Order: sequence, then structure tokens, then C-alpha cells
Amino acid sequence: MKIIPADLDDPRVVALLTVHHESARAQVPEGSAHALDVDGLRAPDITIWAAWDSDELLALGALRTLDAHHGEIKSMHTAQAQRGKGAGSAILGHIIATARERGMARLSLETGATDYFEPARALYRRHGFNGCAPFGDYVPDRNSVFMTRKL
Repeated sequence: MKIIPADLDDPRVVALLTVHHESARAQVPEGSAHALDVDGLRAPDITIWAAWDSDELLALGALRTLDAHHGEIKSMHTAQAQRGKGAGSAILGHIIATARERGMARLSLETGATDYFEPARALYRRHGFNGCAPFGDYVPDRNSVFMTRKL
């Protein structure tokens, strides 16, 4: 497996991001959906990576810089056929390592509160994330779970 910057013009990357965006948004009411589409991930404060096995896209994950000391994990998604095989953990580990290299002291994230998002919450807990209050521009929302960890 290799993890490299994601090419947001690669149709395979766009397809997996579209699955992520549409499936995540289908699980929560309109005002509670925070998944970014491809254009949203082109923002200058976001870096996105792809995990590949040869030419097979395994997973994606992004890091948004909130400020010099705080980052946000965005758009984590593992291809359905790759779930439970370590690609999501590898991307998350890469994001954590990159945030440390950039001098960040904290990483936070927002994910859904329904059962659909439990595998994601379990992954984050395994990597040291715990519940927290809303951060950045988020507001309290019963459909969202906020998590954070010190680096």
C-alpha cells in the first residue's frame, strides 16, 4: 500500500469521494450534513491523500488546517471491499503523522451519530480520539459526534 496526495481530477478518486459524500449525506438531515464534495476538498487549507494498492484505490482522507495548532480530519472513506483490512487505519495514521510534522497539537473531527457511523467512530477511538464539544464553526447537533485527540 502506498499513500500519496490524492488527484482530485482522477475519476477513481472522484468516484470514491462521490460515494462518500452521497452515502454520508443520506444518513443525516440536510442541516447536519458536513461531508465535503470534490470542490469543497479543493480548498487551500485542505490536503487530501489516497491509499493505493497498485492501481486500486483503497481509501481517502483529508486534513484541514483550522489554525497553526489545530487540524480537522475530513472526508475519511474506505472503499467497501477494503473495509476491515487496514487501509482506513493507514490513512488515519498518515494524517496524524502529518499533523504532528506540521506542528499541530490537536486533531478533531465531526462524524455522524447514527449506527451507520459506528465503524468510523470505533476507528477513531482505536486511534485515541475521544468525545468533545463542537469546535471551529460547528454548533451542537444531536446528529453529530465530535471527537478530538492531543498529538
